[in-house]
Amino acid sequence: MLFDYFSNIEFSEPVFFALLLILPLLIIWYIKTNSKISASIGFSSLIAKGLGSWKVYFRHLPFICRMLSIGFIIIAIANPQTKNEEQNSEGAGIDIMLAIDVSGSMTAQDLLPNRLEAAKKVAIDFVDKRKTDRMGIVVFSGESFTQCPLTTDHNVLIAAIQNIRSGILADGTAIGDGLGTAVDRLRTSKIKSKIIVLLTDGENNGGLVDPKTAKEIAKSFNIKVYTIGVGTDGEATIPTQGLLGVEMQKIKVSIDEKLLTEIANETGGKYFRAKDNEGLTGIYETIDKLEKSKVDVITTTKFTQKFLPLALAAAFFLLLEILLRYLVFRKFP
Repeated sequence: MLFDYFSNIEFSEPVFFALLLILPLLIIWYIKTNSKISASIGFSSLIAKGLGSWKVYFRHLPFICRMLSIGFIIIAIANPQTKNEEQNSEGAGIDIMLAIDVSGSMTAQDLLPNRLEAAKKVAIDFVDKRKTDRMGIVVFSGESFTQCPLTTDHNVLIAAIQNIRSGILADGTAIGDGLGTAVDRLRTSKIKSKIIVLLTDGENNGGLVDPKTAKEIAKSFNIKVYTIGVGTDGEATIPTQGLLGVEMQKIKVSIDEKLLTEIANETGGKYFRAKDNEGLTGIYETIDKLEKSKVDVITTTKFTQKFLPLALAAAFFLLLEILLRYLVFRKFP
C-alpha cells in the first residue's frame, strides 16, 4: 500500500530533501551523549535500581519517534503531489471512408503476401496515424458492403479491417457500388472535410451503380476521392482451386487507370498506382500528409497535494514520543 501511494508521486520542492542530512548528525550526537550517560551510571546499575529490563531495551523509543517525526516533516515540506493530465481536442477532424476491393484477383501475389493482405496492413497503419478522425470501411467486389460505419473507436475499426476476407461477397469488381456505398456513409456528415480512399486492382465489370454516377454524387456532397490502382505491370500469379488442389495461375493485370484518374481529378483527389508493398505504403503516407486534420490538442495538468498523510504521521510520532518520554520513561527525582 505504501509503495502504491508513492509510485505516482512527484516532489515539487525536492531541495528540502537536503534537510535529511540533519538526521544522521542527530543520531551521532544522541549515540555519543547516551554513551556518556550509560558510562557514568553503568548499565548494571540501571537494572539494580529497579528500572526493569524492558525499559532498558526500549529506552531509545522516544528518540526513534522524534527522528521519524522529523523525517516525515521534511518529506512533507518537499511537497509531494500527483499529476493528472487531461487532453481536450479543439478544431475539426476529417471523416474518412476506406473502400477496399475484395474480389478474387486481390489474392494475387505480386504484392506480399498478396494484394489484399498488403492493403489491410497499410490501412491499419493509416488508421493508427489518424487519432482525431472518424473513419469507416467499405468492402466491394461484385457488390458492396459496409464493414464498419464511421467511428472514432479505432480499435473496433482495426478489428474490422483484420476480419476482411476475399470471397465474402459475389465476385466481380463493382467500383461504382463501392464508391456509392462510401459516399452514402459520408453524405449526412456535418464535418467540412470528407474523403474516400478507394483501392482496387481491376476494371468495373458489375454492380448496380455506374462509377461515373457515383463520382457525380461524390462531387455534389463535396467529397474528395483518392483512388489507388494495385498491381504490377503485365501478369500476376493468383492461387486457384483446381482438380488436384490449389494451383498457381497467371492472370493479366487490368486496371482502369483512366476511370480512376477521372474520379480522383474531378472530386479534387489524386490517383496513385501501387506496384509493390513499398509503393503502397508510400501512397498512404502521401495521403496522410495531404489530408492533415485541423485539430489542436490542449493538455490541462492538475496537481493533487499529498502531504497530509505525511504530516499526520509526523504528528503521530511526535505525540508518541511525548507520551513515552513523560509517562512511560518519566524520570522521578
